[in-house]
Amino acid sequence: MAVQDLLLDSRLRLEDDPIDLNAAIQPYLGAIVLGLAILVIALSIALTSVARRLSRVDTRLGGLTRGAEGGSLERVLDAHLDKVFEVSRHLDEVRARTEELERVGRGAFQRIGLIRFNPFEETGGNQSFALALLDADGNGWVLSSLHARSGTRVFAKVITGGRADTALSDEETRALQQATA
Repeated sequence: MAVQDLLLDSRLRLEDDPIDLNAAIQPYLGAIVLGLAILVIALSIALTSVARRLSRVDTRLGGLTRGAEGGSLERVLDAHLDKVFEVSRHLDEVRARTEELERVGRGAFQRIGLIRFNPFEETGGNQSFALALLDADGNGWVLSSLHARSGTRVFAKVITGGRADTALSDEETRALQQATA
């Protein structure tokens, strides 16, 4: 019962001695208005900052969802992730194919040297030649063609690591040097 007595007593006191709220606030009214004005300005600045951030997020989200057929952000992200995986798979295929082409390309003739010459005085016009054909590792052949009035003869000599296994003529040596330069 003590709590009820206290509540009843406080009600009676408020009814007996009313407080004039207007008179109590009047001396502080300027400070209250100034405080509320500062609060409104601070909230306006915060609202502007949030609006800018939201605009940036909206722009980024618009770029992310551009071309998407409606739906949730989760579906859009799933579609983008699927595309990333597909591009990654294609990239792996391209890398494997590039490695294969590099491997095959090393065995192709990449270095070529050609010397034309006239080995016999009775023939004219530099109809003879020495042709060096080498791969990336310096392996290949030197082909020589000697043209004379009686006919043309062709010779082939193996080159391994940029060196011949048999003696080379001066023209063949020059063709090999041209190919390895």
